[in-house]
Amino acid sequence: MSPRRGPELPYSVVAGVTPWRTGWLVASAKLLGATFAPEDPKIYDTFMEILEEHPSFSVIVVNAPIGFIDSPELGVRTCDREARALLGRRGGSIHNAPTRFALQHGAGWSETNLDAVTATLLPRYQEIAAEMSPYRQRTIFEGNPELSFYQLLADTPLRTSKKIEEGLDERRAILVEKVPGISRVLDAQFDGVPRKHLLDAAALLWTARRVFARAAKRLPAEAEWDSEGMRMEFVY
Repeated sequence: MSPRRGPELPYSVVAGVTPWRTGWLVASAKLLGATFAPEDPKIYDTFMEILEEHPSFSVIVVNAPIGFIDSPELGVRTCDREARALLGRRGGSIHNAPTRFALQHGAGWSETNLDAVTATLLPRYQEIAAEMSPYRQRTIFEGNPELSFYQLLADTPLRTSKKIEEGLDERRAILVEKVPGISRVLDAQFDGVPRKHLLDAAALLWTARRVFARAAKRLPAEAEWDSEGMRMEFVY
């Protein structure tokens, strides 16, 4: 006897995901036709909990690397290099993805040459890498909030850094103007969660909507795969 399945939902759910401390911040929205309805954001302890959410997410755009160069001597991913060039003055916000060598050996190895942000988030990157497969790239995509804002601003980089109040205000103003109902995400209250993370998750949620609608762009334009068959790309 085949297992019983629940009734088909009349809507789909998409999500923008960003790592936070020892967990993940998720901004989601229901989609039904032209209706886009953001929900209250949540914090998940593990990436697997996101994958096991019910109803399942039709599209996830995550601010974490998917697809890796094997070792440092092979250089950097094309998508990282092209994203920096595209963003111009904001290109410094794109960090090189760690290599598979770094994922396997950890941030303590001097050979990895990790920047401070990547070294801090390496456990989250290791976590997502352990769960990913080429099959899962049908629904899970790598994004970057700065690329999302670049698209929202009609292919124009942001003016200011999110490290300063002016930059946070700039990002909020863009999201409120462009994304219906996004205040539900931006006004959420979590102990210890910086405002910038809510802005990042909201921007990635917008990109998830674009992916669902098959309107998102990819970097690089020509597909590039790593040694395990994973696409190395950004969507925005």
